[in-house]
Amino acid sequence: MTLPPAVAAVRVAVRGCLVRESPDVVAVACSGGADSLALLAATVFEARSRDVRVIGVTVDHGLQPESADHAAHVVAQMAALGVHETVGARVDVEASGRGIEAAAREARYAVLDQVADHFSVDLVLVGHTLDDQAETVLLGLTRGSGGRSIAGMRPAFDRIRRPLLGITREQTEQACRDEDIEFWRDPHNLDPRFARARVRHTVLPVLETELGPGVAQTLARTAETLRPDMELLDDLADLAYLAARVDDGLDLDRLDDEHVAIRTRVLRLAALAAGSPASELFHVHVRALLALGDGHVRGEVQLPGRVTAVREARRLRFGPTSTG
Repeated sequence: MTLPPAVAAVRVAVRGCLVRESPDVVAVACSGGADSLALLAATVFEARSRDVRVIGVTVDHGLQPESADHAAHVVAQMAALGVHETVGARVDVEASGRGIEAAAREARYAVLDQVADHFSVDLVLVGHTLDDQAETVLLGLTRGSGGRSIAGMRPAFDRIRRPLLGITREQTEQACRDEDIEFWRDPHNLDPRFARARVRHTVLPVLETELGPGVAQTLARTAETLRPDMELLDDLADLAYLAARVDDGLDLDRLDDEHVAIRTRVLRLAALAAGSPASELFHVHVRALLALGDGHVRGEVQLPGRVTAVREARRLRFGPTSTG
């Protein structure tokens, strides 16, 4: 019997990841949606011939009615698909000014990190697809977030791997149908209050209608093209930051000879190290820090997270914003 094309595509993507990395234990994050269930099914299949242990993980964010029942259903699905171990975790999501999506994502990755430590996991696989990548790039463009956001989601960082970034959402849904896997459609993905939902169901379809098919693939290809450049600049910035860092900020003399592309990245790293949250630290804040460091403005720059930057002689110092 010929393997259905969508099932084959997902399995090939997962196989490439396992062959490159040769893990002993992998965890797969599973929400019960088509993307993560297709990923989990393919991972279980490919792991059998490679003696790889598979841990299925689902996280209940408690953001919807009956979320606990849904999480229990996903745990049962993961077991039925043949994982070696299932993990279901409940988290409390507190937005704290970051937005509910960012807070939920942070809580979810914290759980995945804990599970990875507990089970000595080599890789954590998550089911982001080409469509997710296209949406990320488009959101980055509209927010003016610079090359880092336009470069999209990284295929790999730390223990996280995203093997399905070349697979479409349509393919993962078809793979689930081909394998008789019932999948869930998250109501939040249809909720127009969320920017990603509006991009998915309104903006991208309009672009496809007006500009022709293939917009999602083009956006994802843009990310793939830009990512090596951004990674090189980030690596150089890491070195420059280490050279310029002092106890409470930066030695500006160490940045004089650096290109502005490196200086802005170093300033962002310093702000993050001082406690400014990445989800709220935007280009406008970094440009303000650059102007302060270059002496074009005087005074101080207040940053998200109640962090303030002050220039003193040739030092840029970061500290808590005064409540007085």
